[in-house]
Amino acid sequence: MCRSIKTLRPPYAEDVTEDDVRAAALQFVRKISGFRAPAAHNAEAFDRAVEEITRASTALLDTLEVRGART
Repeated sequence: MCRSIKTLRPPYAEDVTEDDVRAAALQFVRKISGFRAPAAHNAEAFDRAVEEITRASTALLDTLEVRGART
């Protein structure tokens, strides 16, 4: 796993923004694709993957229950 992807759930992170989640998704897609920036013929697939992973990650973070979390 890419070490620059940070944990985005409490207690490791508070006030996570959409930009934070998208940056993590971008790092993930870069890592698994092997491309920092895709060639023009791969750009659409690359961008679609980033958006899909951003949506899935947001859904995950929105539904996680952190036990023992202080409210």
